[in-house]
Amino acid sequence: MRKLRIGVIGIGNMGSYHVKCLNSGEVPDTELTAVCDISPERLEWARENLNEKVQCFDNASKLFNSGLVDGVIIAIPHYEHPSLAIEAFSYGLHVLTEKPAGVYTKQVREMNEAAAGSGKVFGIMYNQRTNPLYQKLREIIKSGELGEIKRTNWIITNWYRPQAYYNSGGWRATWAGEGGGVLINQCPHNLDLWQWTCGMPVRVRAFCNYGKYHDIEVEDDVTAYVEYENGATGVFITSTADAPGTNRFEITGDMGKLVIEDGRLNFWRNRCHTYGLCTAGTRCGRN
Repeated sequence: MRKLRIGVIGIGNMGSYHVKCLNSGEVPDTELTAVCDISPERLEWARENLNEKVQCFDNASKLFNSGLVDGVIIAIPHYEHPSLAIEAFSYGLHVLTEKPAGVYTKQVREMNEAAAGSGKVFGIMYNQRTNPLYQKLREIIKSGELGEIKRTNWIITNWYRPQAYYNSGGWRATWAGEGGGVLINQCPHNLDLWQWTCGMPVRVRAFCNYGKYHDIEVEDDVTAYVEYENGATGVFITSTADAPGTNRFEITGDMGKLVIEDGRLNFWRNRCHTYGLCTAGTRCGRN
């Protein structure tokens, strides 16, 4: 069977990581055949460090039209994810794009529609869904062992970033460069896991503080409150200013409580439902 030929668009921090994994043969049944970047310096790095068979392009359309790839990985600034994915689908290519899906809802919807109509494989790099902790968490919830969800709480503040981090690149923490701050840069994986395991809320209210602790124009401290269709509530707290930070994900159901913290999943099981006191005559039948 012929290997899947992959091109990587954008060979900065994340893109170069994908390139190195593909070029070293770490991804079975694939081969790196092309890379693309608008930076001459990054292309020179590719020529010096990659297999000589890997072709370099300074324009994504040229790569798409080259016939050298079956699929592409998109690892460029956030705003361009949807437009490049749509263009790739028009060339009949599979697409894996880095998170986030995009910045504007309309762009992401158009990208999803293009993907659905292409007949090609489309994915977004939410690799934390492969983490056994969150897979087990979702399995317990979906199986009904936790019962009906009553409350979800995620405090995810171990994203500390000094001012020097933001000063290291002109695109960082800007509306024009990233389209947001902690929510769109550090927390997309957590937001994805939150809805993947607990479901989508029906109502959201959030308090976003812009440049509260750093000299930046986007949000660096957020507290969000959500409501679910069954009446359950949830809170999501995140910041890039807490040191030491916390990463604690807690989900309470009427049959117990699940907590992920310090790389462990703990499950406290109730012997009966928590709706009402467990006294004689209740549905659990215990005295």
